[in-house]
Amino acid sequence: MREKRILTFSLVILMLTALSLPGLAQTEKDILDNMIKALGGRDTLAAIKDTRISGTLEIIQYGMNAPFTMYQKEPDKFRMEMEVMGMSMIQVYDGQKAMVTNPQTGEIIELPPDQAEQMKRQALGNDATLHPEKYGITYAYKGKEEVDGKTCHVLEQKYPNGDTSTVYVDAVTSLPYKTKSKALSPSGGEIEAMQVMGDYRKVNGTMAAFSMTFYQGGVEYIRMTINEVVYNTGLDDSLFVLK
Repeated sequence: MREKRILTFSLVILMLTALSLPGLAQTEKDILDNMIKALGGRDTLAAIKDTRISGTLEIIQYGMNAPFTMYQKEPDKFRMEMEVMGMSMIQVYDGQKAMVTNPQTGEIIELPPDQAEQMKRQALGNDATLHPEKYGITYAYKGKEEVDGKTCHVLEQKYPNGDTSTVYVDAVTSLPYKTKSKALSPSGGEIEAMQVMGDYRKVNGTMAAFSMTFYQGGVEYIRMTINEVVYNTGLDDSLFVLK
């Protein structure tokens, strides 16, 4: 009986020790699974084939507001329309190349590979969140961090070309709060870019951010206020081609 008590006690100590080891309580898979559940769940997200988002951009540096509409079609198509000072600007990613219009001349310009890569990532939709391995995206859990008064789980996101970004997931809500990465500045140099998401609201079984703030080099430069999020309107592939 005494030996049995000692064995039981030893097992309890072993279990408590294992649970207290760093890294065992949370893994990148745990964080991603909880985030997907908070965003609406796998089935709900997988059922979304396209998304239309409309709202207003406040361009801080120039003190201007610009109405915009964004379209995303699974798995990797993207279009953004924006009107600035009476001029229309359009940028698209058709799954292979990125194109933009010159607002002054209407000329269609194909972006160079480095800029196209940024738009390619922007074009990724829910499928990349649900199945990152299909896109060569990996995650590594880096622990917890206090960010703007929130406790966040920190994930390092790595792309096939070796580029990385940092994703901060609110530890309370499991919703994405902030992303940080390297981007190209208007002058062509490398700069730190951040995106902060907030004002989450329910939309057809999902949780969507209705507020986004963008920073470059630590300076706030765009505030995005979203008015409407609509799913599954049957977007045609031709929408993502500029002619």
